[in-house]
Order: sequence, then C-alpha cells, then structure tokens
Amino acid sequence: MIIQTPKRNCLLLVVSLLLGLGLNACTQSNTNSNNPGKPSVVATSTIIADLTDEVAGNEIQLKGILKPGTDPHVYEPVPADSVALEKANLILYNGYNLEPGLIKLMNAAGLKSSKVPVGEVAKSLQLEKKGEKVPDPHVWGDVQNVILMVNAIRDALIKLSPEDKDKFTQNAAKLISELQDLDTWIIQQIKTIPPEKRKLVTTHDAFQYYARAYSIPVAGTLIGISTEEQPSAQTVQKLVESVKSVGVSAIFAETTINPALIKTVAQEAGVKLAPKQLYSDSIGTSGSEGDSYIKMMVANTRSIVEALGGKSQPFSLSKEVKK
Repeated sequence: MIIQTPKRNCLLLVVSLLLGLGLNACTQSNTNSNNPGKPSVVATSTIIADLTDEVAGNEIQLKGILKPGTDPHVYEPVPADSVALEKANLILYNGYNLEPGLIKLMNAAGLKSSKVPVGEVAKSLQLEKKGEKVPDPHVWGDVQNVILMVNAIRDALIKLSPEDKDKFTQNAAKLISELQDLDTWIIQQIKTIPPEKRKLVTTHDAFQYYARAYSIPVAGTLIGISTEEQPSAQTVQKLVESVKSVGVSAIFAETTINPALIKTVAQEAGVKLAPKQLYSDSIGTSGSEGDSYIKMMVANTRSIVEALGGKSQPFSLSKEVKK
C-alpha cells in the first residue's frame, strides 16, 4: 500500500500537468552553406553538420536537416526534408537510431545517394529501452569517438569528390588535433571535482559515453536514452530518492528538453539545479557558447565542473594546432 502524502500528491499533479505539455519541441531544417555546382551533402544532426562543415570547407553544398536546439529523437520530417534527401549525392547521419524519423524516411524513399551512418564507426554501449538492450546513439560524448567520426566523414567526402582529397585530409587533420586537445582538457577539468562529487544526474540518458570516458558516473536520469519516453510520477519519485541517497550537490537540465520536471526533482530532493543547461543532442544556436561541437563540449564540461565543486580552466589549443 502506497501512502499518498500531501507532498507526493503535489508531485503527482505536477507530473501529470507537465506530461500533457510534452517534453520536446521540433523546428524546421537549416542550410549551413550554399555552393552552387558543388556536390550536395545532407547531414541529419547538428553535430554531424558541424563536423562535416569543418572537414569539407567550401568544397560542397551542405544541408543540415535539424536546426540547433532540435531533438533528433522525436523530430518528424517535413516535405522539404524529402526534397533535400532526394537531391543529395551523400547523406551523413548518426545511426544507432538517434534520428528514427529521418532514418525511416531514408529507407522508405529508396534513395540512390550514398548513406553513411558516421556514428556507427564507434563501438556502442548497450542500454535498456522498453525492456530490451539497444545501442546508445550518443557516441559523441567521448571525444575519441568523434575523432573516428571525423575520419569517416573525411573518407566519405573523398569518395564523393576525389579531386578535393588534399583539402579534406588537411582539414580533418587540423580538426582531429583540436579534438585531441579537447579530450586532454576535459580529463584535466573533471579531475578537479572532488572524487565523492563526481556523479551526474541529467534529464535523459545521453551522457554514458562522456561518463565512461571521463570518469564521472551517471548516478541517475529522469528518462532513458530516447526523449520520446514519458516519465511517470513513480519514476520522478524514484529519481528524487536516488538523488537524496547518492548525495549529489547539483543536477542538470538539458537544452533540448523542457526543464520543468528536472526542476521538480531538484526541489523535491533539496539539491541545486545547475545554472547552465547541458547540450545533449544538439549544438547550440548561432552565437551561443555551444554553437559548435567543440564549444558545446567545453561549455558542458565547465558547467559540470563548476556545479560539482571543481575549478575549470579556459580551453585553449596547443601551439601545434594554432600554427
């Protein structure tokens, strides 16, 4: 028998109201560059679009389907997406079912363009979804995985446009050097957090690769690996109790998900909600502190470190990369 205390009744009401509002919002596609006469490349996620733009430079026409801030898990394709995919010479997507709506569209359309699931070059972690083990698609949380993705993007672009091989190779090498610096920097920053405080609690299960790579375990999440899941009042209450028991000093909202429920968890558990939301499934809007993959990872790391009692230093590239 479950005793319904006034606090629990209040929590149940809040959850019910918020579930009716939904956790996510979707927006229209975005064009990153326009170079008439160049090969047409479509990238599904904002992270892949950003990496592709860095490697390709001005040698392609790049179309990003998802706009910064859009949640790929629940994005519903629009007619313009079908047109872009049909015109593309190359489609770069994450894979591991990160963008199910777009993957379904690609498979149904019988497209003749080359399709490369660049996220699947990284070995996936297996997480539970609806009682089954499925690949975790959030591979970019580990910078070493992103280096593999950059190599895959480079190779796909070279196959598409062999005459630009030197350009793609040079750009990819520069980006990989920057990513190596980023990886080292993140490791150093996380180490400044007191060991007993190195625990992550976030809105959805998007940080397992980050947690494993940088030794900061995920202590709990409100929902699983896909934001299409809807947390019950019992799930929220369970997370509240978990947060209390593990003794975390702060928990984190995410930029692509309505923060209301995780705020409720923070209030009920009596812990601080970190002042800055984490970028999880998308880079930030233009001009924000997370408007590229590298800047997104820097912003996330600084937010985590500072909220959990560490001291972060500014990220800077090595002298070799700057040359």
